[in-house]
Amino acid sequence: MRKYRIDPETTSYYFCTCTILEWHCVFKDEKYCKVIIDSLNYCREHKGLLLYGLVIMLNHIHLIVSSRENILLSNIIRDFKRHTSKQIAKMLEEYNEKLFLYVFKKATERQKSQIKVWKDEYHPEELFSDKWFRQKMNYLHDNPVRKGFVSSAEDWKYSSARNWLQDDHSVIQLDLNML
Repeated sequence: MRKYRIDPETTSYYFCTCTILEWHCVFKDEKYCKVIIDSLNYCREHKGLLLYGLVIMLNHIHLIVSSRENILLSNIIRDFKRHTSKQIAKMLEEYNEKLFLYVFKKATERQKSQIKVWKDEYHPEELFSDKWFRQKMNYLHDNPVRKGFVSSAEDWKYSSARNWLQDDHSVIQLDLNML
């Protein structure tokens, strides 16, 4: 079995996937996508996250990320998932999303936390070459096209394809100057 882990000794680029428990489609509603965008912005500004690519699908997100020197990327991802989990749970309560709440609360019956939104793993894959970086970036951007949601990658609002292909940074800023 392949081990996914972030090497704390490097500031390499990583392709990560964060998945909602049981693949529930939380991100079909834009208000939950905004939680992700706001949290990524916060992590960029205050925690040392460097963001190069992303796509928010209905039930998972893909990221291409690294971290500033001497900052552990695994800690940033942990904090990101913890914060977004709390925010999403709070909104689910507010909007009385009973099915989601039931599933996410049931997942914590034997744990200390009250609700769990994300699967534990996030499968960080080190991008050890330019070719691998481009391949993962293309995969990430083409995800909404492959699913039939849009005909062009840049048409998906919550995708960095807009940044890369249209120089549109209205949804989120990327750290393109750090490449």
